Amino acid sequence: MEQNVGTIDRIVRLVVAILFVVANVTGWVTGIVGLVLAVIAGMLLSSVVSGHYPLYVKLGIKKTI
Repeated sequence: MEQNVGTIDRIVRLVVAILFVVANVTGWVTGIVGLVLAVIAGMLLSSVVSGHYPLYVKLGIKKTI
């Protein structure tokens, strides 16, 4: 897979994912909302680690700066 997520984008995704995880662990959000945030955090962390975001491919966006 070709990387299509830039450095700034990866940093922002990492910070947001960490905030979602902290919100779940501390109990700020629970139930369905907590589950949805956990799934979104997993997706964000996946794109941070791999540097690839499939939706960018579909939209033709390339942000490797």
